[in-house]
Parts: sequence; C-alpha cells; structure tokens
Amino acid sequence: MQTPENVEVSTTRKRSSNIGKMRGAKPPLQTKHVWAIRTKLQVDGKIRELAMFNLAIDSKLRGCDLVRIRVEDVAPHGLAIDRAVVRQRKTGCPVKFELTEHTREAVDAHIRACGLRPGQFLFSSRKDRSRPISTRQYARLLTGWIASVGLDPTFFGTHLLRRTKATLIYRRTGNLRAVQLLLGHTKIESTVRYLGIEVDDALAIAEQVDV
Repeated sequence: MQTPENVEVSTTRKRSSNIGKMRGAKPPLQTKHVWAIRTKLQVDGKIRELAMFNLAIDSKLRGCDLVRIRVEDVAPHGLAIDRAVVRQRKTGCPVKFELTEHTREAVDAHIRACGLRPGQFLFSSRKDRSRPISTRQYARLLTGWIASVGLDPTFFGTHLLRRTKATLIYRRTGNLRAVQLLLGHTKIESTVRYLGIEVDDALAIAEQVDV
C-alpha cells in the first residue's frame, strides 16, 4: 500500500523512560558499606545523620514512617529503648523493631545534642521544628551517604536501608515469615517480591533441610 504524499509519516520512536535504569529489585547495601557509611558519619561529626542512618537500618521502616518517628517512640523515658513499635502509614498496622547498641548510642547522642523532648519529631525540619524532615530531604541525605563511600546512587533505590537488614536476616536464616513480620507485610508474597527471591534461593534453602 502506498502512502499518500500529503500524509506525513513519523519515523521517530518514543524512547522508553526505563532506558539506562536498573529493573527489578534494587540491591541492598553490603555489611562493609554499612560500616563504611557509619564510620564516615562518625568521623565527620554528623550526629543527627548517624542516628537517622542507624535507625533506618534497624527499624526497616519506609522513609515516610522513619521521618515521622517521635522521641517517645524510641526514647519514652529520655534514653533509647531496646525495642520499639511504630504504626505504618501505608497499612495502618503496628510494626516492631529492635534498636542495636550502636543505634541506641547514636539516638541518645542526637537527643542530647538537640535537647529533644517527648512530643517532638526525632528528625524535625530545619525550617519548622514542629514538622518532620521531608521524605525528599531524606532521599537527598541517602544519596549523599551512598556517594560518600564511592557507590553509584543510581544503582540503589529509596528503600535501600529498609531492604538492607531484612535481606541480611533472610540470607542468614532463610526465615521468610520472620522477615515478613519485621517488614510489616500482610502477605508473604509481598516479602518474596520485595527481597527479589528467586527459585535458586528457595532451592538453596531446601537443600539445607534433610528429612
């Protein structure tokens, strides 16, 4: 069929917005990267950011939940506690998490340095102390942390810190149910997709069980 001369045919194709981007689950940080970032924040004297980074790793919370943590959620009596509970905004369900020793120390140092009291946001906005830091600002800080240890931020997603400890727990134990509870997922299928678990992972776990 011939094309009429007065009809203009476009020979350009729309470029995919995914070109150059990683697909699938983004990788978590390795343990050596966690410690590299932690050490750099300590050396640079960034007390607030160290507390935020450590708490993000331990809590495994989404960014929107992490930034809205209040002092009483993790330090109801002035000092950080071993275990805390936060209600997730996405699901409305509470999720429990542990605070390791170095996280408690960082949180305590941040509370002292800023003179924080119950009722205040643990990580408040610099412009308005009555509001929490924005998720956009949190994402910018996250990008800076990743770049500071020589990693390419474009290879990591905003759920990087939420996924890091959860992935490590799964790799060490193979216990999906435990990770599901820690992440606050309502369905185990969500945890499987979130961790990017493949058939080979499942087989590796199965091979360790002899009946």
